[in-house]
Amino acid sequence: MISTALTDLWYGFGVALEPHNLMWCFIGVLVGNMVGVLPGMGPLATISILLPLTFGIKPVGAILMLSGVFYGAQYGGAICSILLNLPCHPPHAVTCLDGFPLTKKGRGGAALGITVISSFVGASWGITEMIFLSPVLVTVALKFGPAEICSLMLLGLLAGSTLARGSPLKGVAMTLCGLLLGIVGSDIETGTPRFTFGIPNLFDGVEIVAIALGLFGIAEFMKSVNQLSEVDTKYTNVKFKDLRPTKDELRRSWGAMFRGTIIGSLCALIPGTGPTIASFISYATEKKISKTPELFGTGMIEGVACPEASTHSSVQGDFIPTMSLGIPGDAVMALILGALMIQGIVPGPQLISEHPDIFWGLVASFWIGNIMLVVLNVPMIGLWVKLLTIPYRYLYPSALFFVCIGVYSTNNDMFQVGETIIIGLVGYLLLLLDFHPAPVLLGFVLGPRFEENFRRAMLISRGDALVFIKHPISAVFVGLCVLLIVGQIYVRLRPPKVLAENLPPVMAE
Repeated sequence: MISTALTDLWYGFGVALEPHNLMWCFIGVLVGNMVGVLPGMGPLATISILLPLTFGIKPVGAILMLSGVFYGAQYGGAICSILLNLPCHPPHAVTCLDGFPLTKKGRGGAALGITVISSFVGASWGITEMIFLSPVLVTVALKFGPAEICSLMLLGLLAGSTLARGSPLKGVAMTLCGLLLGIVGSDIETGTPRFTFGIPNLFDGVEIVAIALGLFGIAEFMKSVNQLSEVDTKYTNVKFKDLRPTKDELRRSWGAMFRGTIIGSLCALIPGTGPTIASFISYATEKKISKTPELFGTGMIEGVACPEASTHSSVQGDFIPTMSLGIPGDAVMALILGALMIQGIVPGPQLISEHPDIFWGLVASFWIGNIMLVVLNVPMIGLWVKLLTIPYRYLYPSALFFVCIGVYSTNNDMFQVGETIIIGLVGYLLLLLDFHPAPVLLGFVLGPRFEENFRRAMLISRGDALVFIKHPISAVFVGLCVLLIVGQIYVRLRPPKVLAENLPPVMAE
């Protein structure tokens, strides 16, 4: 098995190192690093804007670029958290707790150095896990029938909606909205129009580009456009020699780094958790087992190493269920699945065997991209910080211009532009009401496949709904769904203790 995996990985490096694929990988990590620094942008909004561009790119290059944006953004987010006490994105909110105090002590460069090491260690573990675990999951998944697939998707939908940020009930409501949007158009079996309201343009359904750009382009930009806070850059003059941590800092970081890596990789296997929850859990764990927990929040290097390793391990691990099972763990993964579908590729267990260039090329590009990020991140810290001084009133109009161009270019259809604007306005209203729209995308992507497998299961069982309990694997997934719901009810009745006092504000993903 190991020799086969290494042979496949060698093939993947051959694909990833092709000049055009290498170029798209570089563009992805460069753009990801840049948007990681900018509050309000983030990988979700950026991938949404870049999605129309993938129509003119070969599938391998498109997925390499979009994936590079996702994991590249994590590097940029750490810079602002440590040097500016500005958590541009949720996974890095915990890094502020000890990162900025280290900066005020004059050890900000060392904290960034540890972050780079932790990020690479965490990412490497996640990539290795993907190499050996994904083929095993595929072997198991090929034995699944419609009932098992349907139950697994139900677990993914529930986990993605209830474990996401905010109220679980609101998350479930948003997932249901996504499921309803997913069935708009002509019924795949009978051809009957559903929820089209007599509009011919909706007979083919709502486009994923319109959903993504409306909810995570227009809506997020409208929410963030009034940010006028000045950025204090007095601690940002970091030289290359400042990035070298001391021997004592390295010694204290290794254990925290590996513990965070393991926690992040475990969280990645649970749909709906993602890097944000992984970073909070790893920080809480590290503080719990520390001999000096009272010093956390005052500038402990372990408080930087652990959550950063956890974040990167989780981000890379998120690709395991997405690429091998076709079950996205969060909204970004749902968007990447959507990009695969745009290219006519059906995600799931057959992906590795039918499209090995995509799977193994992606795995190899992770290592190439992370090495690029290590090289890019260090000398360009000053440039990334200067980006924060650009007024938002210049950034967002230009971004919205590219949104409109991107939507129109997909089908040269003005109806889609109007569709995106309406979805964006509704998304902005949802954000004002504290309904985070990320689960909508999850429901939209999984909805049609969930319905298809549910119908098959009902046909095979002649309408017997107990088929989901009679099959052992399906019964396990249904049981996990029940446990998840009961657990959420228990948590709501007994609120958990606050992780840490005076947490920095976390911006929406």
